[in-house]
Amino acid sequence: MSDKLIFNYQISGDDFTRAGEASSDVKNKLKIMGIDNNVIRKVAIAMYEGEINMVIHANGGNITVEIGPDNIRMILADTGPGIADIDKAMEQGYSTAPEEVRALGFGAGMGLPNMKKYSDYMDIDTTIGVGTTVTMDVHF
Repeated sequence: MSDKLIFNYQISGDDFTRAGEASSDVKNKLKIMGIDNNVIRKVAIAMYEGEINMVIHANGGNITVEIGPDNIRMILADTGPGIADIDKAMEQGYSTAPEEVRALGFGAGMGLPNMKKYSDYMDIDTTIGVGTTVTMDVHF
């Protein structure tokens, strides 16, 4: 018997009309579960930023959310191009988003910095030409 709830979301690439649906669904589930609003806010922001990054840069991917007794883990896995320079990508304002994405109001270079800021733990495992897996935890 598992003491975790697990939810999986398939994220479509280049579909900005649906971008944010997974993080919104998780936010609603956490509210129903009575999780603290500050925890919900952190999870929603961190997951949304990751979800948008998957739409912009990686042609989508899969998000697994594990809700445990004192921790929420988000595992965002894609088969995109990978991140060439993680240190550079972690700089606020640095973005490789194309101009047409910026024109939509996305790609400001705050995704990874915000993911780190709003999670208690973040790990980036990336391989050029293979993809990226970002694991984030929010404790409560």
